[in-house]
Order: sequence, then structure tokens, then C-alpha cells
Amino acid sequence: MKVQTPRILQEPLTDAHQQALSENEPIFVPSSVFCDDRGWSLMNQMQGVMTAQGQINYSVVYPGVIKAWHRHRLQTDFWICANGSVKIGVHRDTDSTSWMLVIGEKRTGTLIIPPTLWHGMATVGPESAGLLYYVTHGYNPQEPDEERRGHNSIDGFPWAVQHG
Repeated sequence: MKVQTPRILQEPLTDAHQQALSENEPIFVPSSVFCDDRGWSLMNQMQGVMTAQGQINYSVVYPGVIKAWHRHRLQTDFWICANGSVKIGVHRDTDSTSWMLVIGEKRTGTLIIPPTLWHGMATVGPESAGLLYYVTHGYNPQEPDEERRGHNSIDGFPWAVQHG
């Protein structure tokens, strides 16, 4: 299986979102970390993409966990790993294209995942990871916009550490 890195764009999130939708592929938009003697901050995240029908969530994933695969018919996901690190996998069934990216405290930014693409994540390292994410459509328990499959159902996707 050939796995590629998502395109990296240094553009406003709104422009990158439109490109992700039109190309039907994930796009990574790096963020700047603002740091001083008091600590560090990620500022102005999700600017221009949030709407009243969207929802902001935070998820903690324990070390060694793989949370994959799922996809949505309607919603776009915007993922930021605020604590620790995660390996994110994205897969497009129509042409069997897969993407992989490690993001976190040492590589800050937002990964945009448009509808219909399978996606998931695994923690990297011995610590839990915290994922802050915005979805363009809030969760509806009566009609969840989600389809799931097993973490090992996409043959050859490299969830394990790639040594060498």
C-alpha cells in the first residue's frame, strides 16, 4: 500500500476547507505556537469555518489505542492534537488512496477531513493524546452521520510505528 502525506497549505482555513472539499482529500494547515515565559497557546483556530450547526469536541485517547475507521456523509472534520501526538490515517475508497500524518504538540495545525473519507487515529508514544476537533454538523443521536469499520479493515495501513 502506498501512503502519502496530505497536502500542506499555508492559507486561511476557509480557503483550505474549500480545496479539501473540491479535491476530496485531506489538507493540513500548520499553526503557529505562541510561547512566552507563562506557557504556550494556539490562537485563532477554526476562524471562519465555524457555523451554528457545527460542534466543538475534545477527546482523550489512551496510549496504544487505535480509533479507526469511520466516515461521514455530510460533515467535515477539523482536527487539532492539542496534547501529545497522534498518527492520523485517511482513506478514499474510490481510488484506494491513503494519507497519513503525525500531528501534535511538536507539529501543530489543523487537518481538514472532508465527507466520505474514512479516517481514524492512533496515539504516538507513551502518553495519552488530546484531540480538539470541530465538526460542521453537530452529533444527532437519532440519526448519526457516521459509518464504521474495523481498524485493520484497510489492508496494509501502517498503524504501527515505522522503524528504519
